[in-house]
Amino acid sequence: MSDAPKYQVLARKYRPETFADLVGQDAMVRTLRNAFAADRIAQAFIMTGIRGTGKTTTARIIAKGMNCIGPDGNGGPTTEPCGQCEHCTAIMEGRHVDVIEMDAASNTGVANIREIIDSVHYRAASARYKVYIVDEVHMLSTGAFNALLKTLEEPPAHVKFIFATTEIRKVPVTVLSRCQRFDLRRIEPEVMIALLKRIAAGEQAQINDDALALITRAAEGSARDATSLLDQAISHGAGETTAGQVRAMLGLADRGRVMDLFDMIMQGDAAGALTELSAQYCEGADPMAVLRDLAEVTHWISVVKITPEAADDPTIGPDERTRGQSMAQRLGMRPLTRMWQMLLKALDEVASAPNAMMAAEMAVIRLTHVSELPSPEDLVRKLQSSAPPPPGPGVAQAGGLAGGHGAQGGADQAGGHGAQGVSGQRTGGGGGSGGQPVQALAADAALARFPTFEHVVELIRANRDVKLLVDVETGVRLAAYQPGRVEFTPAGNAPPDLAQKLGAALQRWSGNRWAVTLVNGCETATIAEKRDASDIALRAQASEHPLVMAALAAFPKASIRDIRSLESLANEAQAEALPEVEDEWDPFEDG
Repeated sequence: MSDAPKYQVLARKYRPETFADLVGQDAMVRTLRNAFAADRIAQAFIMTGIRGTGKTTTARIIAKGMNCIGPDGNGGPTTEPCGQCEHCTAIMEGRHVDVIEMDAASNTGVANIREIIDSVHYRAASARYKVYIVDEVHMLSTGAFNALLKTLEEPPAHVKFIFATTEIRKVPVTVLSRCQRFDLRRIEPEVMIALLKRIAAGEQAQINDDALALITRAAEGSARDATSLLDQAISHGAGETTAGQVRAMLGLADRGRVMDLFDMIMQGDAAGALTELSAQYCEGADPMAVLRDLAEVTHWISVVKITPEAADDPTIGPDERTRGQSMAQRLGMRPLTRMWQMLLKALDEVASAPNAMMAAEMAVIRLTHVSELPSPEDLVRKLQSSAPPPPGPGVAQAGGLAGGHGAQGGADQAGGHGAQGVSGQRTGGGGGSGGQPVQALAADAALARFPTFEHVVELIRANRDVKLLVDVETGVRLAAYQPGRVEFTPAGNAPPDLAQKLGAALQRWSGNRWAVTLVNGCETATIAEKRDASDIALRAQASEHPLVMAALAAFPKASIRDIRSLESLANEAQAEALPEVEDEWDPFEDG
């Protein structure tokens, strides 16, 4: 039987043993050191953060520090445990009788917590403190949390609790308020790369900086993920590990080729983009990974465009940094945000599609075509600057539905506070009486059906557009009217698009263009105000009556709801009275 030591994965072999070994958690280490130095050790701690940032490791280091007795056996609580005494050794090996580790994911009930409650009353068997480490504490049931509250608030002096969780929001606030909380941060890329270099040197492994940058980016701030990927990369390389080998191991596309694909898409080169995507797919790249890399490039270039110092990310190579800065200067923010939104939708489609490559190709085709679309500002500017096309033969620009949606109407509708409907200028073909176009004469004859604005209101009422009728009666202060042209000042309660809606409705119902224009300064009463003028005057007269004034003074919140005259009351009574019968039939009267 061989006595050679068994292989241990790097994540366990290089697990931090002291606070000095913890990387990227300087704020927490400083707080704990000061607490230990001042003998202000809390009764309960809760560690939160993403996976692999050292929550359970920190809990074990705290347990070691509280129970360490030093190599000579006379030491006290310290933030620098010796790692040699019996307590340090047993805790790191997970076999100390007074340091109880419990996985809350598999011990979620009240019965499991009751075991803790029953055992806290007994002093530690050999150590200074009895320490309970509960991992994934957010998995405990509501009843288990409630059962733990009293003990957690007033534990015996020899008991300490240390909780660890990745879902701090699922932990009740009643538990959080009884614990000293520490948020473990994601490890910064510079710190992570330095850690991986130190581990690689300890393993006598050759791995270049670009490969370490890829591992760091894939780890997303998790030290355990990074060391596990490094362990796999060292085995994959079998000697010197390169970025290409790590990329193949992770199923990633070449970053430079992803930038090439991104550039082709933004230039609208659909054929080149499809060829590049197919080449990457044939070389083993996952379509989902390619689209995810495109989204990452889009996000990075957008951030570099806003904050240029973001290009100094140590996980980005020099060539990629130069190309990214150039793209950030060349591309606008609107196409970048559009690219980001479409890529998010494409990722969902690829994930649910029966053939991921087909879905990815369709997404790339859409992206290349959308990249050539003008912005809304450019589109409006182009429509305003372009001349309207001439009307076709026999088509009246001023009349009929065919002319109603012509270029002139579109230009007027895009023109802000000008004619909200359609321009009053009419151009048409050959002669007529006095040189006036025939089409214009026909339009004038058709519009002659509406000699006054009251006829327009009747047209709206006849077409049963109640919403438009109410808006016109309450929101239009008519400044000028002639058949085919309306000018008004909107009342305070008028909708902002009333002119546009009125012009479109009149054109649709009459078959002719209407110029509906907004003007300022008209104080003419609206139709509703004119209709209600007599009622308003009557209410004003009633409110000046001494009895009404006294009633309103006695009841400040009262208001005049209705006014009825003696004549109207008499008319109502007469209408409701039973009709008089001149000759009533008496069944007992002889015929």
